[in-house]
Amino acid sequence: MFDFCTDPDLLEGSRWLACYLTTPKHMMFYQSFGVVIALLLVTAPIALFVGFLGALATRSHVAPLRWLGLGYSSIVRGVPDIAFFLFVPLALDQLLEWLRHEVKCPDWDEPIRQGNDFVVCAAAKLPLGSAPQIWHELYGITLAIVAFAFVFGAFASHVLSGAMNAVPRAQLETAEAYGMTRGQVTRRILVPQMWAYALPGLSNLWMILIKATPLLFLLGVEDIVYWARELGGSKTSAYSYPHPDWRLWYFTALLVFYLLMTKLSELAFARLERRFARGQATASGMRQARGGKGGPGAGGSKGATA
Repeated sequence: MFDFCTDPDLLEGSRWLACYLTTPKHMMFYQSFGVVIALLLVTAPIALFVGFLGALATRSHVAPLRWLGLGYSSIVRGVPDIAFFLFVPLALDQLLEWLRHEVKCPDWDEPIRQGNDFVVCAAAKLPLGSAPQIWHELYGITLAIVAFAFVFGAFASHVLSGAMNAVPRAQLETAEAYGMTRGQVTRRILVPQMWAYALPGLSNLWMILIKATPLLFLLGVEDIVYWARELGGSKTSAYSYPHPDWRLWYFTALLVFYLLMTKLSELAFARLERRFARGQATASGMRQARGGKGGPGAGGSKGATA
């Protein structure tokens, strides 16, 4: 990156460190922090949407939908997360390749399952072997997002279902008495008010999602844990920048990163909780009504939609 980095053997002190921290591998290490943040920002709303659908399914009057919602939430919550993190990307990858294989290679006369191997024609591979490396990386990240959304969607479903049940039944019955349909009651009364009850559980789920991002390493994604181990390991004179085992320092950097993420998340969720608690019969809402924490306007007329 710097002009004086052409010959690492001639560098000392701060110049050596500056060149060492700006190598191409370190740039990929820095980019991996962005990958983790992007995965969180993409996965969280998808998982929340999946969880919302699951929560609605558990309240459905249609028995198969209700069984599906309850089964999805119960099964995923009852099986170790790592099993789904490894199973979902593999199953989805093979399903997509099998579908492409059926379309692109109809004359294929060999079995797809050959012992422990899953073999499809070259044209059905995802991504294609000739595709640029960036497409292979994006495909792996996409599979990881699906796996995370599938697992955390089940937990979100459980949280949202409990929040829906916590909304006072009297309010729903009043809306029905005014002639609202079931769908209108759900959209105008149940959903707006459930967030005050759901946020504590969703905030915990968000923290767990943050702590689960190192599992990207197990899915083949070159994330911050991969690069911390790769760069921090002992490097001999065979490398341009030899150094002893520095993994302690690299993993300390990861510790600081995750602590900052969780602290910022706590502040954001505390603000959201105060916002959604206004006018609600929750502990936070009652504190605001008594003039406690919540700032100006607490206990005012801007309550939840009723």
